Amino acid sequence: MAGRIFRQLLSFAVTLIMTFIGLTAVTFLIGRLTRIDPVLAVVGDKASKQVYDQTFHAMGLDKPLVVQYALYVKRLISGDFGISVLTSQPVLSDLLRVFPATFELATLAIIIGVAAGIPAGVLAGARKGRWADHVVRVVGLFGYSVPVFWLGLVGLFVFYGKLGWVSGTGRLDVFYEDIVTPRTGIILIDSAIDGDWDIFRNAFSHLILPAAILGFFSLAYIARMTRSFMITQLSQEYVTTARVKGRSYWGAVWRHAFPNIMVPLITVIGLSYASLLEGAVLTETVFAWPGLGLYITRALFNGDMNAVLGGTILVGAVFIGVNLVSDLLYRVFDPRLRGA
Repeated sequence: MAGRIFRQLLSFAVTLIMTFIGLTAVTFLIGRLTRIDPVLAVVGDKASKQVYDQTFHAMGLDKPLVVQYALYVKRLISGDFGISVLTSQPVLSDLLRVFPATFELATLAIIIGVAAGIPAGVLAGARKGRWADHVVRVVGLFGYSVPVFWLGLVGLFVFYGKLGWVSGTGRLDVFYEDIVTPRTGIILIDSAIDGDWDIFRNAFSHLILPAAILGFFSLAYIARMTRSFMITQLSQEYVTTARVKGRSYWGAVWRHAFPNIMVPLITVIGLSYASLLEGAVLTETVFAWPGLGLYITRALFNGDMNAVLGGTILVGAVFIGVNLVSDLLYRVFDPRLRGA
């Protein structure tokens, strides 16, 4: 037992280390192969040659690539992602500031996507070829086909401009900014802790529309995959056996077929959530949502490679974390893996 646990931990540690090496190697090469001069990004194009040369040596760019990579990894491990040219702040501080906004948006979006997508996919799979299946497939096709920025603009025009049901762009109205104590960076949680329900309602009013739009795209993907998994399971003999033994059709769907699609469904949900957490660039741009996607986009337009590479590292860490959680959930939902 102890030996098996040790082997699992060792295997996970090796996988994590190899993934980290691959991620840092890719970001390092991106930083070196890009046409943007990292020295000019720091000192500006009007700096003298002496200042340029001093900065060049200070950044270690005169050393061999292997040494530069080792220094790069050492800085990352110590939490040094460099200074953002755009904000003049440490990149790590910027990431800690913008990521909670993306986390808040992505979490509500995936909740919407899962809550609506799974039942819709089960219904479509159980009613294959009938009207319910056609409706779900059309909705899914619409979700895949419509540009997210267009849907965001239409949503703002209808629900904010015409109906006034939601608030506009940003996370809060100007009147409410800088009032809540930033404990977690997630305004809904921070305002609830402070008991300031006016700010909570205002934040939710800003959040619900972009979250619903992202949730709709997640819904389309989750519903499509759930439908596919369910059709496969409903064609298996164990479902027929359950029906012969007297189980109702929907009882066989939910009690027998649905548990067997949980493991692949966890992968689908995990990938969808990770994609949202990496920063929904177009949605954050349309809604002026101050999250990771908007931060990386602005950094790219301004040639701020420290910010771009720091954001890329964070995106990679998000995918690693989501995969780890998914692996743990596999063992919860799949009895065959609990003793593995």
